Amino acid sequence: MPHLIHARRLLTGSADSPTREGWVRIDDGRVVELGEGAPAARADVTLTDGWLAPAYVDIHCHGGGGGDFTSADAESVRAAATFHERHGTGSLLASLVTAPVDALCEQLAVVADVVETGDTIIRGSHLEGPFLSAARCGAQNPAYLTDPDLDGFARMVEAARGTLRMITVAPERPGSGELIDAARAAGVAVAVGHTDGTYDACTAAFARGATVATHLFNGMRPLHHREPGPIGASLDARAWVELINDGIHLHPATLRTVLAARPDRAVLITDAIAASGVPDGQYELGGLAATVADGAARLTDGGSLAGSTLTMDEAVRRAVEAGVDVSLAVAAATSHPATAVGLTGRGRIEVGAAANLVHIADDLTKTAFSSPHGHAEA
Repeated sequence: MPHLIHARRLLTGSADSPTREGWVRIDDGRVVELGEGAPAARADVTLTDGWLAPAYVDIHCHGGGGGDFTSADAESVRAAATFHERHGTGSLLASLVTAPVDALCEQLAVVADVVETGDTIIRGSHLEGPFLSAARCGAQNPAYLTDPDLDGFARMVEAARGTLRMITVAPERPGSGELIDAARAAGVAVAVGHTDGTYDACTAAFARGATVATHLFNGMRPLHHREPGPIGASLDARAWVELINDGIHLHPATLRTVLAARPDRAVLITDAIAASGVPDGQYELGGLAATVADGAARLTDGGSLAGSTLTMDEAVRRAVEAGVDVSLAVAAATSHPATAVGLTGRGRIEVGAAANLVHIADDLTKTAFSSPHGHAEA
């Protein structure tokens, strides 16, 4: 049935969206009308305090709630999606880590099966590997890293059945340029990441068609004033820059600096693994043992950071606590990531968009997500 939500503070997903009173009318799972101020008196109005915003869009996530997107198990994939839905995420890419191509094809096919049912928040997949740098592999299994292989990529695209939305590539590896061309032809966004590439190599990748930087600062050559590397190239090229705002991967001042430099290109992600939302202990990421202590996930052997235990509602709350305007923080968690990977009709409150909304408490500590498929609260 049609209904109308009256919000004390409405955020549409735009970085300059004013935090003022507004209303949204929903019919058949879509936004059909919205306006400022209080709506005319009517019987089907729901009043919400705090903020009403688009549901969050997470384009880099490996799992959560004990569920693992790399498991090739549909129930485990669904469990992870359900967990993140309870924390305000309304659209999510299932990120897969480096593995043999055969294994990745199996994982992509399972994710595609879940996407095609249309009853979860998963909108597609993201390949974080295997065409990455051994020098900056982080928690990627170095045994399976390889130079870009167009035949292997074609097999993975076929296995994903139209649901592969992004692939991360190290541009210094031979064949990366041709892979960028093939990905663009297949409608797959290309991200630069897990790279030891120079500024020139990364700039060339962006000029060729890469558009995203995978978790900026992490898993890449650091910024230097005489060799800006991937970080300088990403900011210079106005790429979409992913940021893991968990208080571990980035200092709050680093977050503020990037959002001040590129407020129109910042993308909050979780990079969450299966350990998100469950007790500290021993876990696995792509076949590698990981230890989670005090919420920080690290490889048991070597100590590299191995994803996070972050959720999108926490990422937004931390951004606001760091001094980021709430409109910008929400945009970085909604419209920016949706645009980066071509998720049309997501991440914004606008006429014709899916009615995926999140109600955010005044203190940013509680979210309630509602969509045409139901309602989840954390």
